[in-house]
Amino acid sequence: MSVAIEPALAALAGVAVGYFLGAIPIGLIVGRLAGVPDLRSYGSGKTGFTNALRNIGLRWAILVMAGDIAKGAAAVLACRLLLDSTPWAAALAGAAAVLGHILPVFVGWRGGRGVSTAFGAFLAVAPPAALAVVVFSAVVLVVWRYASLMSVVGVFVGFLAVIALVVTHHLAAEYLAFALLTMLAVEISHVGNIRRLIAGTEPKLGQGGGQRPTAAH
Repeated sequence: MSVAIEPALAALAGVAVGYFLGAIPIGLIVGRLAGVPDLRSYGSGKTGFTNALRNIGLRWAILVMAGDIAKGAAAVLACRLLLDSTPWAAALAGAAAVLGHILPVFVGWRGGRGVSTAFGAFLAVAPPAALAVVVFSAVVLVVWRYASLMSVVGVFVGFLAVIALVVTHHLAAEYLAFALLTMLAVEISHVGNIRRLIAGTEPKLGQGGGQRPTAAH
């Protein structure tokens, strides 16, 4: 059941819903379950899948990724269900969830890079765009084995896919803002990785991570 409120208020509510869902520190919660007090003390200092994989193992990292994907999808779907007076609510909620993951108010503004949360939002906004992200990301990862390159290419492909869906009238134009803001947030969060990729010093998947913490696997 949707709530009938003014479109502008619905959009603001979407931003709030998205941000606070995105700010839930899934990586820190799962890390603590794995026996690590603060995942950010290791490796890249981030809370996402890649740092979890390198420092607490695959099964815990999968839980981190699933939770982060769920945050992005839940933000969009909740606003579509409850605040459907304007597509702006869901569109801005998706982008705000990514921002919340990157800059989470609950844990000192230090989160992850927003990739899994962005994918969850793309999945809820437009499954065909999410499929394009998966296909291109998988190719990049298999060929080059850089998680960061996979991320920056994947979110850019998602942006292009949303443009195509809007142009062909399969998606409301408001979602262009979602795709653009989400792409910019993820790309900016990867600036350091992009510099290392250019310099040839970026670790491939399975490399790096620093000293592995003691954790229950």
